[in-house]
Amino acid sequence: MLVRMSELLRVAKVEKFAVGAFNVSDSSLLRAVTEEAEASNSPAIIAIHPDELKFITDEFMAYVIERTKKSPIPFTIHLDHGGSFADVMRAIHVGFNSVMIDGSRLPYDENVALTKKVVEAAHAAGVCVEGELGTIGNTGTSIEGGVSEITYTEPTQAEDFVKVTGVDSLAVAIGTAHGIYPKDVTPKLQMYILKAITAKVGIPIVLHGGSANPDNEIAEAVKIGVQKINISSDMKFAFFKKAREILSTQECWEPNVIYPQCIEAAREVIRFKMNLFGSIGMAKRY
Repeated sequence: MLVRMSELLRVAKVEKFAVGAFNVSDSSLLRAVTEEAEASNSPAIIAIHPDELKFITDEFMAYVIERTKKSPIPFTIHLDHGGSFADVMRAIHVGFNSVMIDGSRLPYDENVALTKKVVEAAHAAGVCVEGELGTIGNTGTSIEGGVSEITYTEPTQAEDFVKVTGVDSLAVAIGTAHGIYPKDVTPKLQMYILKAITAKVGIPIVLHGGSANPDNEIAEAVKIGVQKINISSDMKFAFFKKAREILSTQECWEPNVIYPQCIEAAREVIRFKMNLFGSIGMAKRY
């Protein structure tokens, strides 16, 4: 079933777990997320970046909507890192019921103005909006991008941002980065910033760049008050690692020979993340 993001995360906030937002860019990855969510009785977010939407095409969204709508599990279809008003309008037009507008690299006043404009338009269409304040790092291995120097979210500014824009959820910067970290980099999340933000902001908090971070820090972030965590690279890494193994050991070209094991490899990662976030079995709360 399709559920509004505000409702999906409201329950997560009350029950003190986080919902995974898994980036999908083809039918096999969509199967991995939906099938594991159903097997684990866990709510889940189907996240699609504008570049991913460009690849799968608007027409593919009819399948995404139909697949999630008919499921007994609560899903939200979410635009990840919309970079412009046009990105958001396209997503709403093709059936997303949640959108993110990422104005985090803009000066604060411009971020506020853009986010507020998106909120007004999206709310009129019954669509929830995620905003972002502060910047996420970039490991160079993800389409989501990022910056080389992280700008941490300032808690008092976050409180003002939420108040003036009317966003339904807020993505914050506490030290994560998009993609898989290089072997010589060990990320460390700034939990004191997260605690200060949750003390001032009442709406659900989102953590981007959830892949490859220490599990204990992610679990602690959920305990402090994160309700949505984005996962892309970890899942895709497992999927394509298995694909390379298969293609390097046998000559085959049929998708039904290659992809089933890849889907299962991705599902193992998704299952692990859902357990880490505390969302397994929580579909019954909706």
